[in-house]
Amino acid sequence: MPELPEVEVVRRGLARWVRGRTITGVEILDARSIRRHAPGPEDLRGNLEGARVLDVARRGKFLWMPMVEPSAPDAAPPFALMAHLGMSGQLLMETPDLPDEKHLKVRFTLSPAADSDGAPMPDELRFVDQRIFGGVFLAGLLPAPDGQPGGLSETGLPLVPAEAAHIARDPLDPAFSFDDFYRRMRARRTGIKRALLDQGLISGVGNIYADEALWAARLHFARPTDTLRRADALRLVEAARDVMLRALEAGGTSFDSLYVNVNGASGYFARSLNAYGREGQPCPRCEAAGLPTLIRRDSFMNRSSYSCPVCQKRPRNGRW
Repeated sequence: MPELPEVEVVRRGLARWVRGRTITGVEILDARSIRRHAPGPEDLRGNLEGARVLDVARRGKFLWMPMVEPSAPDAAPPFALMAHLGMSGQLLMETPDLPDEKHLKVRFTLSPAADSDGAPMPDELRFVDQRIFGGVFLAGLLPAPDGQPGGLSETGLPLVPAEAAHIARDPLDPAFSFDDFYRRMRARRTGIKRALLDQGLISGVGNIYADEALWAARLHFARPTDTLRRADALRLVEAARDVMLRALEAGGTSFDSLYVNVNGASGYFARSLNAYGREGQPCPRCEAAGLPTLIRRDSFMNRSSYSCPVCQKRPRNGRW
């Protein structure tokens, strides 16, 4: 499943290729991909055709495009087109002459536009989804409870879809509050990795980046949150932010060949992981210090956790 850096790569690509353009056509090839839009295909098409994409925003792994209606171009956007990538969803920019992808589900035709060099941009935004766990739908927009931008975006619009309002801010969001995160995390009285995966506490940190951040911060995943000092928590958040920024530079982890960005290119950050998926391989930090320590894998919440037994010592009263 795409994690936060993968979704942010897609958001940045859409902001470049789609923002400011008008949707001139909507073709729904598989109604299962709009099942979250209860009013049905015609309502989706009727609301989107003629509407302009004001921005592309993200909170955690939630991605949305606020839409401006043609009858009120200067009014606040009343709704957004939300995209949930699920396990295999892709948003691809293509030219009409290219053949349809095998698992193409929804096609959005866009008004003509050119890039900064004057070259024409592709006219189609295609939603492709092999496993059909993702989808697109329309959602109403609400004022952000804290008055800050609803999510990471180009315009900083202080609106958020109702479906994403319960999601906490992520470490890459400029409005993320460490003080609020630390206070609420200490009150959770759980293991630190469980807290990292709690989207109501801090969003966008999935299994891969949780393991990488914990390794970088030298913290064991079962360390009780109520024993975490402020300096430890700050080191962890900074590690999570750093590993996500490095993943962004590489385009994401891309363990699954189904994940691609809007241009169809896969990421390469998987080659730079220090802990996740490296069971039985040397810990890079210990190896640099001349210690023959191997990465360990533990079962965790029906998946796996990877850690170094030397750098990340098991806590005495761990919460598993």
